[in-house]
Amino acid sequence: MLNRSFRLAIFSAMLGCAAVAHAHMPYVLPTRFDIDKGDHITVQSSFAEDAFVPEVAMRDAPFHLVGPDGKHLPTGPVTHLRDLSIFEADTKIDGTYRVTTGQRAGRKGKMFKVGDKWEMRGEGSEPSANAQQVDVQSMTLAEAYVTRGQPTDGALKPLGKALEIQAVTHPSGIAAGSDAAFILLFDGKPLANADITLFRSAGAHDGRKVAAQIKSDASGRFSVKPDDAGTYLILVRHRAAAPAGSETPYRSYTYTLSFDAA
Repeated sequence: MLNRSFRLAIFSAMLGCAAVAHAHMPYVLPTRFDIDKGDHITVQSSFAEDAFVPEVAMRDAPFHLVGPDGKHLPTGPVTHLRDLSIFEADTKIDGTYRVTTGQRAGRKGKMFKVGDKWEMRGEGSEPSANAQQVDVQSMTLAEAYVTRGQPTDGALKPLGKALEIQAVTHPSGIAAGSDAAFILLFDGKPLANADITLFRSAGAHDGRKVAAQIKSDASGRFSVKPDDAGTYLILVRHRAAAPAGSETPYRSYTYTLSFDAA
């Protein structure tokens, strides 16, 4: 049986497969999303095949918080286990905080590009006749929002870089059976017609891992409706030319957003 580190190496080299249910994804998961008057949060983070089931610790991510005023805040020391990374962070001021891995640069590998479409480089498979083999680096970002006291909007402001999701419905107000609205952005601009998957935390137990598969509209907007109360994860992937001076000419971006539906 392959060990977890080797499995992640294979995953990184492949830079994401088309079947989202079988590709690893990053996540951050706070112990609570509504922290009431708590002065700190505890967070776990990992790469996982199933939402919130840790497999490989995220050892080199620049973890931090974005405070209610929009400023970056440090975490406490990060403990790396084999399966997951754990840290605490102070939340002594009322408002909404963004918990984030920060943009993490991963492994480099090969993919085939055919026009605007991408094909995975695999052993024993023949690419399309007009396919161009290119070097690609994986980039991952996983985020969640927690609120102490009354919700605020300062931490929700998009960074305007790479792949990210802007919350239109405040994350602390997401409720089971109701639509929650978001905007998918790439380098600060709406990303249209992108594939988006909503996972359920309970799916590892009841076999219903995927709650929805949707696409962003022409303005990058999309909505999800969690059927049940519980914790969910939104996953989106996007491949694009890398910024000038990058280690590879192309990048494969993965973004996840964890939230709790009351």
